[in-house]
Amino acid sequence: MATASPAPETTPQLRVGKAAYVAVTVATGWHAPTSPRAVDAPALANPVLIRAWLAGLSVDEQKGLIGRVDTQVLLGDRVLVTELTTGWARVVVPDQGTPLDPRGYPVWIPRRQLTAAAPAAPSTAQVATVIVPTAWLATQQGTHIAEAGFGTRLPLLARTETLVRVALPGGRTAWLPAASVSVRPRDEPALDQTASSVVATARTLLGLRYMWGGTSGFGLDCSGIVYLVYLVHGVTLPRDADPQSRVGASVSASSRRPGDLVFFARAGEMHHVAIWVGEGLILEAPQVGSPVRIVALSGLPYRSELSATRRVLR
Repeated sequence: MATASPAPETTPQLRVGKAAYVAVTVATGWHAPTSPRAVDAPALANPVLIRAWLAGLSVDEQKGLIGRVDTQVLLGDRVLVTELTTGWARVVVPDQGTPLDPRGYPVWIPRRQLTAAAPAAPSTAQVATVIVPTAWLATQQGTHIAEAGFGTRLPLLARTETLVRVALPGGRTAWLPAASVSVRPRDEPALDQTASSVVATARTLLGLRYMWGGTSGFGLDCSGIVYLVYLVHGVTLPRDADPQSRVGASVSASSRRPGDLVFFARAGEMHHVAIWVGEGLILEAPQVGSPVRIVALSGLPYRSELSATRRVLR
């Protein structure tokens, strides 16, 4: 059985104007090739050392990701290569909408973390989506290979009562615990498309660390958790809070329902978003040092900046 060992960076070749696929469990999208610091080296590796990287960052170094990191992309996700330089690829992420580029979110990713070889296309046309914060990709005998994050979508190859076999980029395969994934047809959402289900899913991410630019089960920022949770429920929102605030229908404060999005503005721009969970409470990824949490809206120091509520699901 093939395993999830890294594929050679040069086989096959990345090409400008062509699709590529994330070959590590989570690729961090950098603002420029010069953005990473020495302390960020684990995030640039293949295999990526995401937990070691985040655990090794001081509070100041975590804050220093602002302006350096723009987003993250998950294992198997498709990107479009727009530029290649030594060691780096500039890509756009089609599934992450943004006013910055109509093709998708533009970021720089180390070339070693990408492959031009798509995951195998199984005849079943079903995908397994990780629906727990993280789950281990492993051999069938249970040897851990790599840790996949929430929202990772991989083609299904086979399943048993306790395991599912998935296709990875570059022609590799691995197994995941069946309890950690949702298996559904490729064109269906992984989880039910209801507001109550969205809130229930968001609650499973409580306690995860805040990470600027984070869009994975290893760390999340405010718009990252909103984007990722809704994506698993079949709703593709823009990546960042300000464009997210222009999706859906406006809702008055008295008409809020669980699953609505609440936005906070400063100087005319939405700088923060949270999920309304009802009874005056919001679920948010607030800031460095404060994990994903549920708090009372009335107790927030920035409650006066509350600017809008939007309903994405009816």
